[in-house]
Amino acid sequence: SGPFRRELYPKHMQFFALGVAHQERCFMAANRVGKTWGAGGYETALHLTGDYPDWWEGHRFDRPIDAWAAGDTSETTRDIVQKALMGSLGELGSGLIPGEAIIGEPSKRMGVAGAMDTAQVRHKSGGTSSVGFKSFDQGRRKFQGTEKHLIWLDEEPPRDVYDECLVRLMTTDGLMLLTFTPLLGLSEVALMFLPELAPAVMEAA
Repeated sequence: SGPFRRELYPKHMQFFALGVAHQERCFMAANRVGKTWGAGGYETALHLTGDYPDWWEGHRFDRPIDAWAAGDTSETTRDIVQKALMGSLGELGSGLIPGEAIIGEPSKRMGVAGAMDTAQVRHKSGGTSSVGFKSFDQGRRKFQGTEKHLIWLDEEPPRDVYDECLVRLMTTDGLMLLTFTPLLGLSEVALMFLPELAPAVMEAA
């Protein structure tokens, strides 16, 4: 009930529910419609904590996960993605992840004031989830490494970064979440989720 009741956000609800059947999902929409907080951030927080609401119809992890959350630059990752999950600077726990679920102090990212590198989150099962903060401007190689259960990319990533992230999910059958406004137009990444528009782009070229 109230001004933010779920029935007012059918697209968000559809995005969540599709996680049961689809590994890759994209919430592509205009600015200020709740892509970051209401879609990608909210779902990421649920998976990290395992504290799903009764109405949740999407994918569920019954054990702790290892996740990445990334934006386009180090600063926007800190100011948008990190803030959504962890809270404002100096107010740890004021974001989507409850303060009581955050274990200790997150490690700091070198070279970016106030930016976090990795945070540990208490999972409902009794274990500990981990979320690492990255940015596309680090380049594809910084997205190499260990397997992940969940990757949330806020803003449209370069294709090589996207492909590298998919590799991290292969052995876990993990989830890929994208939330962005298509400021680059019908780019290669956007067309992956809008295949019906690909012929028109080819004709225009």
